[in-house]
Amino acid sequence: MANLKYSRQRASIKEYLAGTVEHPTADTVYMHVREEFPNISLGTVYRNLNLLADIGEAVKITTPDGGDRFDGRTEPHYHVVCGSCGKVEDLEMSSEEIASINNAADSVFDGKITSHTTLFYGTCKECLEKEK
Repeated sequence: MANLKYSRQRASIKEYLAGTVEHPTADTVYMHVREEFPNISLGTVYRNLNLLADIGEAVKITTPDGGDRFDGRTEPHYHVVCGSCGKVEDLEMSSEEIASINNAADSVFDGKITSHTTLFYGTCKECLEKEK
């Protein structure tokens, strides 16, 4: 890919993603970035989020409700989607645990597995508390 021209708006979007543990939708990112750039369009935010995901500077998480979420944490890790509230959380697993999943898949695949994506589903702690 050719060198990407610097964009203050893109830098602001990337900074917002890096500073949150939430996994925001494009609409949420848009609302936050608008505080700094009142004239930014939602389309610009979508394009920049997808570009950041394409170049590996963000992770795009496609959820079952059809809404994409974005994550500024780019090292390999998993996510859990709460079936009650829809919140997306990081699932902390060691690199050895992640590698073991690749190795297990590689052992039954007639080829070479190099990576994977996994999305877990469950109920978050807050929703479990509400159920009590």
